[in-house]
Amino acid sequence: MPQNSQPSVSARPANKHPQGYTELEAALDQVEQLLSRLSLERVIEGEDRQEDRDDRPSRDPSHDSSNAKSAGDRSSNPKSPRTGSSSDKSTRSSAQSPAPATSQDAGLTDALLQIRANLSRVLDSYDHQVEQIQQQSAQSHSVASITQRIRQSLDPGEILNSTVIEVQQALQADRVVIHSFEDDAGSVIVAESVVAPWPSLLGERVSQAIAEQRIAYFRQGHYRIVDDIETGDYSPELLELFRQQQTRAVLVAPILRDDQLLGLLSVHQCSGIRHWQPHEVDLLRYLSEQVAIALQQSRLYQQAQQLNADLEQQIVRRAEQMERVLKYESMLKRITDKVRDSLDESQILQAAVQELTLVLGLAGCNSALYDLEEGTSTIRYEYTHSIPTFYGRVAQMDDSPDIYHQLKQGLYFQFCSLYPNPQRGRVSMLACPIFVDANSSEGMEQAVLGDLWLIHRKEYVFNEFEIRMVQQVANQCAIAIRQARLYQAAQAQVTELERLNQLKDQFLSTVSHELRTPIANVKMAIHMLKTAPSEEKQKQYLSILESELAREEELINDLLDLQRLEESVFPITVERIDPPNWLPALVEPFRTRIANSQQTLEVSCAEDLPPLVTDPTILRRILAELLNNACKYTPKGLSIALDVSLQPPTEENGFTAYTIFRLQNQAEIPNADLPHIFEKFYRVLQVDRYKHGGTGLGLALVQKLVEQLSGTISADSADGWTSFTVKIPSR
Repeated sequence: MPQNSQPSVSARPANKHPQGYTELEAALDQVEQLLSRLSLERVIEGEDRQEDRDDRPSRDPSHDSSNAKSAGDRSSNPKSPRTGSSSDKSTRSSAQSPAPATSQDAGLTDALLQIRANLSRVLDSYDHQVEQIQQQSAQSHSVASITQRIRQSLDPGEILNSTVIEVQQALQADRVVIHSFEDDAGSVIVAESVVAPWPSLLGERVSQAIAEQRIAYFRQGHYRIVDDIETGDYSPELLELFRQQQTRAVLVAPILRDDQLLGLLSVHQCSGIRHWQPHEVDLLRYLSEQVAIALQQSRLYQQAQQLNADLEQQIVRRAEQMERVLKYESMLKRITDKVRDSLDESQILQAAVQELTLVLGLAGCNSALYDLEEGTSTIRYEYTHSIPTFYGRVAQMDDSPDIYHQLKQGLYFQFCSLYPNPQRGRVSMLACPIFVDANSSEGMEQAVLGDLWLIHRKEYVFNEFEIRMVQQVANQCAIAIRQARLYQAAQAQVTELERLNQLKDQFLSTVSHELRTPIANVKMAIHMLKTAPSEEKQKQYLSILESELAREEELINDLLDLQRLEESVFPITVERIDPPNWLPALVEPFRTRIANSQQTLEVSCAEDLPPLVTDPTILRRILAELLNNACKYTPKGLSIALDVSLQPPTEENGFTAYTIFRLQNQAEIPNADLPHIFEKFYRVLQVDRYKHGGTGLGLALVQKLVEQLSGTISADSADGWTSFTVKIPSR
């Protein structure tokens, strides 16, 4: 007889099940027990009926006992141990329905079978949920572990390498790579994890055309899920690239952050086609987002580090600048103090060039002063450290017009010599003018007084701060020079006023004496004339009276003529003069006086001397005054010489011919008095050994008269001789 009993259901896994799962299992076991009992009863009843029907004499006791034992075993242990959800399913599906006995039993059995089927389906559903929960839990644990390892580093390279290794192990792929896009250079594989025997692609570059296709697609946030590249919708170029890489299936996720495509995370299956599961896609999607976050954090961290480093450098530079500022301010204060405490121009400029050299670490510094009339620049002050000295060097401004034109405009410049200087070699230089503002240069003859030259090594570039500092030093020097020169000018004016005051006192004393003396003589002559005992005495007194009146008239005329000459209202009458014939008449009146003084006079004038066009009255007065002084101050027995010559026209004198009158006498004038002999009321008392007296107006009047004739007069005295040279234009 066939066996119709249901196999027992094995125990389910001891996992954490949804609520009510245990109750459903107990209900299923109860249904199984009911079905087993019904089946056993029907089997027994069926056997009895079959024996009666077949009219069998007896039953096999062993068989009955076997069936009874089997049924007893099933009824006594309805819940046997289960090993898992899969055995549950097979047990439930292999259970056999008992053979129906009656219609009522058949209905009950069907109901129980339906209940058992429903319970089995519910339990199977619960088992599937448990299985999914287990997979999700394992995946979450794996993802959390990978995410933690990815975020443990802020180094981009370490993040990428860690990512490809973890993804390759999690998905058991043949190769995992990360692509990085470069501007106008395609893309490059910057990280890789690959298993043997598949080739490595690390460092491999992809063309710009393929990179642009990928950027356009993945920038939108799309993913690539290709089980077989041969059936994918790839371009021929990209398909050929995958074939070269021996790739059959790919899973690609963009590394995207804030609409910026940072790269691609690509999983390759090389051994064959692969059906990518949803949880694998989700894993890659999640990890690509985590990589994007990690890379962004890394970039932010690196930016923060860079900002911190920049800030530290700025602090260091700021500290250095502050140190330089303090050093420069200290230098400016020292220079300013010396400017304030001293009115010595040389001390001020020497301190400036020395301070600049030491504070800026220069090879040398010098200061030159300008003579704009002569067009020269002369180095007057210098301080050198490692270069030869140029002290006293005179530069012609016309030789370097570009340089000095800019300096005379008050502008600085710096440059490096293209060709090595024979003394200095190749150096870097900064030139800054010593410039006085035109609005504050009252009392100054020129606005640009000179310049400062700073010499440094050839590769050095003076920065803006140093240039401003040098300009401030130059301004301080300009102010100091201006103050020093104004002070010197004021001192010179005071000295001149003192001298003029002394001359005025001497003039008043002399003039009063000179004016009173003739008047006293006139009074005395008039008194004696009234009491003269004879006609001869009267004539003598009249002669004295006429002489003193002429002397008084000459003195007054000299004063009046000098005043007219200073006011440029002296009349001039030009005539043609023949010097060889005109000169003897001038000299003749002095020969008697020279003879009485036991002096000698030599006159030298060439007979072929060309004519002279000038005012003869003024020229006669000039030569007469010089001869009169020569006779007055030349000691007895010594000589006087007058020489007349012609200076032909040359380029130096403007192509003008001059007639030269040179008068020499043996009476030396001290060097201290020589520059002042043409000044009004100035008298050289050391020469007037015979106490001839005088007003000191003679030579001043002579100089003014020579200037009226557009000529020049000069004097020199040496070796016991004094010479006066008068140059008068011939035409």
